[in-house]
Amino acid sequence: MTAPIPRDIPNLPAIPGVPALLPSPVPATAVVTPVRRPLTAVYRLLVALVAAGAVTVDLLLGSPVRVLSHFAIQSNILLALVLVLSARRAWSARRPLPSALTGATLLYVAVTGLVYHLLLVDAATPFSVTSGSLTGWQTITNHVLHTVTPAAAALDWLLLTSPGRLHLRQAAAWLLYPLAYLAFSLGRGELIVPGTRGRYLYPFLDVDLHGYKSVLGNALLLGLAFYALAILLVALDHIRPNLIRHRPKTGFRLGPPVG
Repeated sequence: MTAPIPRDIPNLPAIPGVPALLPSPVPATAVVTPVRRPLTAVYRLLVALVAAGAVTVDLLLGSPVRVLSHFAIQSNILLALVLVLSARRAWSARRPLPSALTGATLLYVAVTGLVYHLLLVDAATPFSVTSGSLTGWQTITNHVLHTVTPAAAALDWLLLTSPGRLHLRQAAAWLLYPLAYLAFSLGRGELIVPGTRGRYLYPFLDVDLHGYKSVLGNALLLGLAFYALAILLVALDHIRPNLIRHRPKTGFRLGPPVG
């Protein structure tokens, strides 16, 4: 025999200490079918091949140790590696590389192009250098490494990358490599006999001409400019339109109402 069910069940008090359920964001990759992007993969692979080819030619025509010491060479090697990995992920419909890595690569190749065009080849600056010693293939590779690949990397970021992935907290970390390069460049100069041609690779870091005080001042100004550029890239990344938006496929369709 069962007990009768009471008609009026009193409201039970809330159990203290039980937090309310909060909405948990679900990554889009968990519900959206990954999309292959073969054209993006092909473009990135071509740019990577161009950068790697220019670096290879410079290594064959000059001293490998000296060539590999240049910031432009190092940044283009990094760009080639990152673009190859990004091309593979775009081809196989995998998640993109971490934005901390792609943003740093973009910053370094942008610095390569801007420093070259605004400081090194501009006759109005005190750090301008003449490219008369470059002939033949070296002139071509110099143009590719300082103009073509930075422009291609910027186009990839603007046209083939989803916006809003860069973050302000990453900007300071991106400056660690330029700081390490400064220490490397000054240390390299100390190991080379004074008076040797090309002891310092860049005129604004030439201690023989300007002294340590001026060189460190130049490095500080460049560091501030690099940080401002990094912040600008983050800001632009959050306001630029999404040019690769596509209609996601969730794996099911809602049919029309019946009746």
